[in-house]
Amino acid sequence: MHKRPVIGDVRILLALSCIALAACSGGYKSHSLEAIKDRGTLVVLTRNAPTTYYIDNRGQATGPEYQMAVAFADYLGVKPKFVVKDSVSDLLYALAHGQGDMIAGGITRTAKRLEHFDFGPVYHTVTQEVVCGSGSNPDSVDELHSFHLKVIADSSYVQRLKQLKEKYAKLHWTTTHTMNTEALLRQVWAGQLDCTVADSTIVAINRRYFPNLDAEFAISEPQPLAWVIPEHGAQSLREAMKQWLHEYKSSGALENLMERYYSHVQIFDFVGVRAFKRKIESAWPKYRSVFHEAAEQNDLPPLILAAMAYQESHWNPHAESPTGVRGMMMLTLDTAEEFGVENRLDPVQSIRGGARYLAFLEGRLEEDGVPGRARLWFALAAYNIGYYHVRDARRLARKLGKNEDSWYAVSKVLPLLSERRYYKHLPYGYARGTVAVRYVRRIRNYADILRLEIRNNPGR
Repeated sequence: MHKRPVIGDVRILLALSCIALAACSGGYKSHSLEAIKDRGTLVVLTRNAPTTYYIDNRGQATGPEYQMAVAFADYLGVKPKFVVKDSVSDLLYALAHGQGDMIAGGITRTAKRLEHFDFGPVYHTVTQEVVCGSGSNPDSVDELHSFHLKVIADSSYVQRLKQLKEKYAKLHWTTTHTMNTEALLRQVWAGQLDCTVADSTIVAINRRYFPNLDAEFAISEPQPLAWVIPEHGAQSLREAMKQWLHEYKSSGALENLMERYYSHVQIFDFVGVRAFKRKIESAWPKYRSVFHEAAEQNDLPPLILAAMAYQESHWNPHAESPTGVRGMMMLTLDTAEEFGVENRLDPVQSIRGGARYLAFLEGRLEEDGVPGRARLWFALAAYNIGYYHVRDARRLARKLGKNEDSWYAVSKVLPLLSERRYYKHLPYGYARGTVAVRYVRRIRNYADILRLEIRNNPGR
């Protein structure tokens, strides 16, 4: 058991020296591509966070870094082995100490880190943002010294703040070795801390859970995200990463991945999220088993089905619109009859009928050739705007040279269905495509919030 040193840079240098002297116990002696293939395992260091690696409501590992690392391991013809650490500092220490082949942890490539490590190719960029709670907050770095600012130790945030302090002498902050960025954001949300610094992707996702967080201003230019590899002995691994990422991008897989995890991110107003959380507390236990049963019977994700119902009716079984749709899933009379719903105001019947209808739409889209997970987003849009308008949007995407099977691409095209120059040439004409795009985004956000609430309150 290695004692945890206090200063991150010293930890890393000690570990590097350890490796150079071949004195490390339990580490991997070689990180070359040949050694990894001979071993048959790619050891990936990562951390548990929404932007990297986490366990979903079905008990399966997921996350953008996880998905990419699995695809890379498959490209190499080996199995991935994930080792989860608590912080960026712990990840860097572990890699320097030979405990993994690479880090897939949403880490920015900085000049300081390049002194001790090598990096794979850049796959995304982020900016560092100052995040504070709602209220009277700083408008610039010059005002930040009046607030309690805390950031994670041994991070790119500390490096940037040190640079800024050369110009803003009053700037000061504290650091923590025991908390991650997400935990600091929670402290800001709870009023226990004035401000912190986080990457823009982390801020965007967490503001859905903590809507009173304010991203005040950026303190950096866009910074590259890349996988971290050992400084020595991993050149062949880096070249393999470069070749894989080129193919991954060219196939559209990277775009689809970013769409899956980030493109639906939008900010809800504080009142709206607070109301949803209250509804989770009061109504979710009542309908949870019905959502799970209906989802299982129709091969649907239960939290997506539940989020869809909330978007439709706010889980009000007696909801009704001026157009005549009614009930928890807001079904038309014709749709209700087609899918075996005798009483639209019966929540159990409504949920089951809505699930059957959504699964039916997925089936039609599968027949149309829409692949994999994208079918669910297309099906949700079809539930909202109509199947034939979705077909029109895919047809228009193809005409415009975009990928008709990518929800990301079609979500950019759907709003064009309300413009006459486009819809006059489409079989089913005008449609409010922007509404459908927002509908899908909100469902995905509600599902994420519900997932986090369940994770934080296992009894729910």
